[in-house]
Amino acid sequence: MNLASRRFSKFRTALLSGAIATTASISLFVPGLSQSVRAALQDSPKAVLDEAWQIVNRDFVDPSFNKVDWQAARQQLLNKNYTSREEAYSALRKALEKLNDPYTRFMDPKQYEALTNQTSGELTGVGMRLEQDEKTKTISVAEPMEDSPAIRAGIQAGDQILGIDGKSTEGMTVGDAAGMIRGSEGTKVTLKIGRTGKSPFEVTLTRARIEVAAVRYTLKEEGKTRVGYIRLQEFSAHAGEQMQKAIKKLKDDKVDAFVLDLRGNPGGLLRVSIDIARMWMNTGAIVRTVDREGGSEEMRANRTAIADQPLVVLVDDNSASASEILAGALKDNKRATVMGGQTFGKALVQSVHSLSDGSGLAVTIAHYYTPNGIDISHKGVTPDIKVDVTDEQKLQLASKPSLVATQNDPCYARAIALLKTNPSARPLAANEIR
Repeated sequence: MNLASRRFSKFRTALLSGAIATTASISLFVPGLSQSVRAALQDSPKAVLDEAWQIVNRDFVDPSFNKVDWQAARQQLLNKNYTSREEAYSALRKALEKLNDPYTRFMDPKQYEALTNQTSGELTGVGMRLEQDEKTKTISVAEPMEDSPAIRAGIQAGDQILGIDGKSTEGMTVGDAAGMIRGSEGTKVTLKIGRTGKSPFEVTLTRARIEVAAVRYTLKEEGKTRVGYIRLQEFSAHAGEQMQKAIKKLKDDKVDAFVLDLRGNPGGLLRVSIDIARMWMNTGAIVRTVDREGGSEEMRANRTAIADQPLVVLVDDNSASASEILAGALKDNKRATVMGGQTFGKALVQSVHSLSDGSGLAVTIAHYYTPNGIDISHKGVTPDIKVDVTDEQKLQLASKPSLVATQNDPCYARAIALLKTNPSARPLAANEIR
């Protein structure tokens, strides 16, 4: 395999932010160790330490390892005797801290499993989003998910969860209740349901694997302007297909323009951000990555765009990584007007590896640059139109999500005003579909 193709395959499994793409683990030990030493290490926590050391040694974006003697670090890790895996994990974390990169990090098996589940865009449970009334503390169903055990059993938004497997939910938090409802695929949970106009009743559900909605969308009638509003919450494995479905459905509804909301989106899979950019851009560069060897890889649009309507992208200081790649690409190619606040400013790419004991390691493998060659590290993407949102307004939107994408939402209201006064919402660009 030539160098260019090796780089491409590595970036196809890369991630941005806290989300994960697993890659194949490398061989357990570097050459040169005797058979007896290898056997001893196999039976000790040192095996995972050496796996992790090798991955960093091979892939970490800074070949100077932040001026740390990384060979000496390996000897320190392997020369110590550990009484438990937790002690070994702690030593590894301390070694990684010396690299001065918060995104190169070790995850114990539970942390790795949780992040893997997050990135997969799936969960095991009955498929419903819970909420809690601030005054009564009653836990209720905010929304049953599509094609889930909950919706097939007739669970409705507004249903109160009064009990779980015979235990009252009184005094529980949403987290407590969710923890009891979640469980292994194929197992059962019995819920006591309260519903307006009916006596409390019980329903038994079988837990299953459920695709989590990363994309939410709706048609909004803003005067004479039909706006397709799409909120992308993270770049998980299913986000691309969900985005495609949303765009096509809203186009079928004859929208005049789109508002793509990336506020609060922490990022996710690199390949998904590129796939989604290609849904909006017909031609042009999307992002350029540079690895430790100075090798550069540019990802471009490929004439597969499915929407050419005017587009406004909403961002804030919690729009990070993959969100910044998408916003930067749409801005630099003049495909959209980016509006809101300065984004987070994370211009690094990680790959994540599974280790032999079920733990995981995320390693920064590249820097990335926007199509115009801008390094957004610690600076973020600067919006075309800045919208100042007060702390009071942020709190109001956070406490009452129903106000998001209404005239009570300053960023959305400004986007609608732009679309009404300037229907194109952007300069004409060379990559516009015609």
